[in-house]
Amino acid sequence: MAARTDVRRWRWQQSTWGELAAEFLGTFIIIAFGDGVVAMAVAALNQSGRGTQAFVSNSDWLLISFGWGFGVAFAVWVAGGVSGAHLNPAVTLGLALRRGFSWRKVPSYWAAQVFGAFAGAALVYLNYRFAIGSLETAKHITRGAASSIPTFSIFGTFPAPYFHTWVGPFVDQVIGTAFLVAFIFAVTDEYNAPVKANLAPIIIGFIVVAVGMSYGANAGYAINPARDFGPRLFAWLQGWKEIALPGNYGNINTYFWIPIVGPLVGAAVGSGVYDLLIRNVLIARGAKPDPDIAEQGADSVD
Repeated sequence: MAARTDVRRWRWQQSTWGELAAEFLGTFIIIAFGDGVVAMAVAALNQSGRGTQAFVSNSDWLLISFGWGFGVAFAVWVAGGVSGAHLNPAVTLGLALRRGFSWRKVPSYWAAQVFGAFAGAALVYLNYRFAIGSLETAKHITRGAASSIPTFSIFGTFPAPYFHTWVGPFVDQVIGTAFLVAFIFAVTDEYNAPVKANLAPIIIGFIVVAVGMSYGANAGYAINPARDFGPRLFAWLQGWKEIALPGNYGNINTYFWIPIVGPLVGAAVGSGVYDLLIRNVLIARGAKPDPDIAEQGADSVD
């Protein structure tokens, strides 16, 4: 009986299910640390007496940017050996478009990433629900009303008030994700100067920090459809109502699709530009692939 159990266990671990489990766990880690650091800045520090008010200085944005970056780095270290650590539907799309990742796996990878993000948001809420409730009481915030956008921002993104149409935030998401995907392709490209000695995760984490610092204020730099939609769905279930879904903020309504579609378009742009201007040039000049670097589209089963 024990032998049969071992066989069944190894079968799912050696199949696509093992990769999906890694994608789930990796995305869970990203949100647990990313939404966690926002919860610290928005609610926990000031309500615990360890800070003053939420977002009273620009240093809060540095705290958030580095929190997300470290979360991504740790997640890539955890999941990279099994699934390649896409952890982002936009990255999965870029790899399918440009690196031969199997299209039949794309929907299941996307689903695992969204479920992982949802679970990560649930963990953050479980840990910080009293801090969030205390802030709501202190600031007379009614969850689900416009006044609850600051607490909703722990989980999902929203557009800056100076936007009045969807175009600006959408373009912002395309730009940020294009940089993200292009840089990931660069540091893992076997024809270029790939990062070695298992340093790729921390470099990818710093890419996220850089995007957040340079392109974060317009729309909260989701740059990952799962990162936004999974926690947004959880926030809707917890009472943020139309602030979460469909994402009505007054200046822009029905916002939820922008952090989904924008990053997917950005992934196609970033991966295409990188290959056209860099990878294809290297190949045309006769560059040889680094034998120590696996082809990006490969995974543990293929």
